[in-house]
Amino acid sequence: MRGASIIWHYARDLMTRLSNSISFLLLTSTMSLPTANIPKAVLYYNQKSVWSSSALLALEEKGYDEDEVELRVVDLGKAENLSMSFLRINPKGRYNLESMDTIYRLCKLLEGTVPTLVVPLAKTLAPDDDHRFKAVTDTKSILEFLDKSRSAISRTHTISSAPAPALAPATIVLSLAASQLIDILHTDDVNPNQLKYYNYTSQAAFARTAETLLPFFRGRQEALSSYITSSQNAQIQASEKTRKLWESKKADADAFVAVYAAADKDDSTLSPAEKAARDQFRSIAHDLWNVKLRKAITVLNKEMMGPFALGDQISIVDLHLGPWLARIAALCGGLATDNGDVIISKIESRIGDRFALPKDFQQIVAPELGADPFLQITPGAKRVKLAVFWDEMKGRASWMKVYRDGLH
Repeated sequence: MRGASIIWHYARDLMTRLSNSISFLLLTSTMSLPTANIPKAVLYYNQKSVWSSSALLALEEKGYDEDEVELRVVDLGKAENLSMSFLRINPKGRYNLESMDTIYRLCKLLEGTVPTLVVPLAKTLAPDDDHRFKAVTDTKSILEFLDKSRSAISRTHTISSAPAPALAPATIVLSLAASQLIDILHTDDVNPNQLKYYNYTSQAAFARTAETLLPFFRGRQEALSSYITSSQNAQIQASEKTRKLWESKKADADAFVAVYAAADKDDSTLSPAEKAARDQFRSIAHDLWNVKLRKAITVLNKEMMGPFALGDQISIVDLHLGPWLARIAALCGGLATDNGDVIISKIESRIGDRFALPKDFQQIVAPELGADPFLQITPGAKRVKLAVFWDEMKGRASWMKVYRDGLH
């Protein structure tokens, strides 16, 4: 039965990869034609978005030239990802939230909108053509597209002369391992936005967090109220489905504003409604950080091979894992300058209850190199795999560019 299950998973994976490959051929980049008057791919992103960082890392690791993909910032604090113009590009946010549990309604607040990669269709690239485009709207597909669109076997001819290393796993076994790791990172249980919004360690720390998040959610409130009012006054034409989406998103923002607006109050001074909201908030935060994250990060550290997720070479998995871990590290007080051991120590401390990841990974280091004065790590010492991974990513040019202003 186990063998049959493995074969079934392999068949499903093979069919998915074949389907993706066909899609990528249809969406081949514009760089195979003269660049004058030819439309470029456009990446809609936000500088502080975890998964936008994945896409930006992919652009750097694959060696895309700055002139090959246009970058357009989406201001999430102004709910630009829910504007009519953006929903026409990426309608993925239009789902019915009425039957979802409150926590999952809230965690979907920003998910599924950025990054979005808009690419011109291959048969409409000539200067005189009526150019047509397709939006690639989920992080997994965007990274796979960027990987396959610039490679030794791709039909794409880019203007960049930089190397284009393959990021996709080279074997069936590694492909299955990659899928499992990526799926963990994209589950609701460890959604990086949830972990950011539901992060409670003390009332004082919560008040400091509110200084950033309260203006953010109030900005979304204001923007969504404007969308709703403009629709009611017939200033913009929006479907009933879109209006319900705005109302639901505004209700989510309202809930966060209510909690964060009272963040500077001690428990003893809260009203009954405020106290109930804070208690629910703390309960959700505890479940996310002390139960779900603890479980997920234990599995990730165990299943990854080291020093990168799939071994000695960077792969597409690392472009998911790196930004996800950077968000967790930032929420735990980690700094871009911290080495891996410090980062993991801060995460372990935040999870609490004497949680510690096993130090069971030993890098092979030439004895003549001696101790590393920068990392202050003895060569050959056993370390946590995620700590070693952090140091590997931290030293890459792509990482230094994407996180030059700090972790997020």
